[in-house]
Amino acid sequence: MSIFDVQGSEMETSPLLHQTTQTKQKTPLPKLQIGILMLVQMAEPIACMSIYPYINQLIRELDITGGNDAAVGYYAGIIESLFFISESLTVLKWSRLSDRIGRKPVLMIGLFGVGLSMLCFGLSTSFWTLVVSRCICGMLNGNSGVMRSMMGELTDSTNMAQGFALIPITWCFGGFFGFVMGGTLARPQDRWPNLFAGQFWAKYPYFLPCAVAASIVSVSFMLVFLLEETLATKRKRNSNATGEQLSEESRSNESPSENMANVPLRSLLIRSIIIPLANETFLAFLDICIFALMPLFYSTPHYLGGLGFTPQTIGLWMALFGIIDGLFQALFFAKIVDRLGPKRTFYTGISCFIPIMVMFPVMSWLVFSGGADYMVSIALLCQLLLIVAWDLSLASIYMFITASAPTKNVLGAINGMGQMTVSIARAIGPMFTGSIFAFSKDHNILGGHAVFVVLCIPAVGMLWLASYLPKELQNRDEDE
Repeated sequence: MSIFDVQGSEMETSPLLHQTTQTKQKTPLPKLQIGILMLVQMAEPIACMSIYPYINQLIRELDITGGNDAAVGYYAGIIESLFFISESLTVLKWSRLSDRIGRKPVLMIGLFGVGLSMLCFGLSTSFWTLVVSRCICGMLNGNSGVMRSMMGELTDSTNMAQGFALIPITWCFGGFFGFVMGGTLARPQDRWPNLFAGQFWAKYPYFLPCAVAASIVSVSFMLVFLLEETLATKRKRNSNATGEQLSEESRSNESPSENMANVPLRSLLIRSIIIPLANETFLAFLDICIFALMPLFYSTPHYLGGLGFTPQTIGLWMALFGIIDGLFQALFFAKIVDRLGPKRTFYTGISCFIPIMVMFPVMSWLVFSGGADYMVSIALLCQLLLIVAWDLSLASIYMFITASAPTKNVLGAINGMGQMTVSIARAIGPMFTGSIFAFSKDHNILGGHAVFVVLCIPAVGMLWLASYLPKELQNRDEDE
């Protein structure tokens, strides 16, 4: 018997959101708390994305590949995947722990891990020290699921689209600063020899962007003290929080659902939860494949069909994407969801994947055929705009996952399960993509473009899986 046929327990018949025929006025977002939460979250993409502009050059300089440029993709994929492999081993435990001890302590542990790992990464002089630093970051970090749980507890059904739109926006702006910082500050001795003249900067040419990233993470660590705890069972009983601080639905400290924090995970394996989580996992796999391909394709030399960009150019192009994406999501996501609904918005996003893949060989053909630089730039800009549309699917799926929770006290567990499967998908994605990319270049399969064809196969499966999502989110407020 399929798990989708299993009749759920009482939780399946009591979802967090219930359908209502009444149109409710939108609740104002708790701006102060969400603002602090987004500032805290921004530190992670700044730190994580700052390595992308220079990671391929770092691998070449460490002579890991023995001078074989085509093999860089193998090792870049491994290093990018290690964070997610180690995160998948611990993220569910961190999320479940946040259901018991509160969200803030887990956030602080995660930020500490990110800061420590960035310093280790900047001081790495061998492949294995890079491996250790990425593993430290992943094992101590459960923040993605916890952040989404906090957003779910700070919003209600009337302002959920606005709240969850801020998560990819924050990642976009964080990615923008990370890409610029990584591309600009890498190898500072080459750009500012008088300022960075010491032997230290010659030995550790990529320490500066890592140190700046770690400093930003430390500031975010301090900001966590300003956050209100959103877990109902851990908020202070004498709190006089108003609607500006916490949404109406997250104030019920005496709810019987408090006892569900220790609910067995098996009882959460029901259709209404599994379908959104499965969609999120597919989405995460394809998303990380895009972002693994971008710097790899940009940095690959012309003779192998890439664009031959420097780390500075890669950082600027990816930063441009981040700022365009962030502005688009901020200005239009909530309006698009209001007009199309979350499911059609999700479909719109995921349908852009195959055109994104097509643009890679188009750019390669333009380079080989001696096309003008402006033609390559136009093609690259078109691809970045398609990725902006693709990102509509990210905030949409977060809404479905939050809506699937039977009670808010299991949001951490559900987001933890989702983040665990997402981490596995993101661990496989860069290694799979980098290996297929390198293999297709080494053996000239489909003109070196086999990886783009292969990735279109799971994209078709994603379109099928999305059809099982509910047509509408249900109104959770009547459950209060």
